[in-house]
Amino acid sequence: MLLRGMGHNRTFCLTTTTLKTLLTTAKSRLNDPLEAEVLLAHVLGVDRSHLYAHSSDPVDPETATTLHRLIKQRRLGAPIAHLVGHREFYGRPFKVSPDVLIPRPETEGVIDQANALDLSDHAKVLDVGTGSGCIGLTLALEHPGWTVCVSDNSPEALAICQANREFHHLTNVAIHHGDLLEPMHGQTFDLIVANLPYVAPGDPHLTEGDLPAEPQNALVAEHNGLALIERLIDQAPHHLIRPGHLIVEHGHDQQTQIISQLQQHGFSHVTGHADLAGIPRLVVASIWH
Repeated sequence: MLLRGMGHNRTFCLTTTTLKTLLTTAKSRLNDPLEAEVLLAHVLGVDRSHLYAHSSDPVDPETATTLHRLIKQRRLGAPIAHLVGHREFYGRPFKVSPDVLIPRPETEGVIDQANALDLSDHAKVLDVGTGSGCIGLTLALEHPGWTVCVSDNSPEALAICQANREFHHLTNVAIHHGDLLEPMHGQTFDLIVANLPYVAPGDPHLTEGDLPAEPQNALVAEHNGLALIERLIDQAPHHLIRPGHLIVEHGHDQQTQIISQLQQHGFSHVTGHADLAGIPRLVVASIWH
């Protein structure tokens, strides 16, 4: 029995297909062999290690058909995270969809910097533009005594965030709908974190990788990508307990300008940080008066 593959002359052979042969064929269809492992493990509902521990196990035609469909979607540009429905962030799974940004390893630096702050065990924290909730919910998981608020202006994104809150059984997270800090009227926080849109309109990177499949309103901001970050910097001092802290992720060429903006708005101890690739990635700022 044969199942048509991606090209005109390609096929999956199902007569004596084992996990090993199916995985080998799948890897040949994709640029990244790891993606083949992730997709097959997802179809089978197992860990990737299972694929090698049980490499001689036979594979039923339905599994091969499903894998074939996912490979086709991937080759057409669908992100792996959308195909499997989740992405790991700080060692934990988070549900994703085309309505939210896919969590990325470089954003984990926000968690590292927040963890490094000398905050109370009962600190109050806000994650602005939360999307999937990966930042705010991770901080709530890392610090069960913290009270965490998350906000976003997209109802669809907040539905994903709520699903992640429920999956992780969090009771110390409140979800708010609205633009930046508007839904937090009258509230103050020890720490505000944000990974807001910071890509300039027309940036060529928007056509690369997974970005075309992600929500553009979660990626792109006016004023060379700085419009929302600058609004946040303007609003944040009114919502921070003294001393209070702000952590902002940003684009590779924006750190100097953001540091200047923070200093003009009364923030001190402003430090820039790079990601693991050495690219300027985020700023940590404190305000004391």
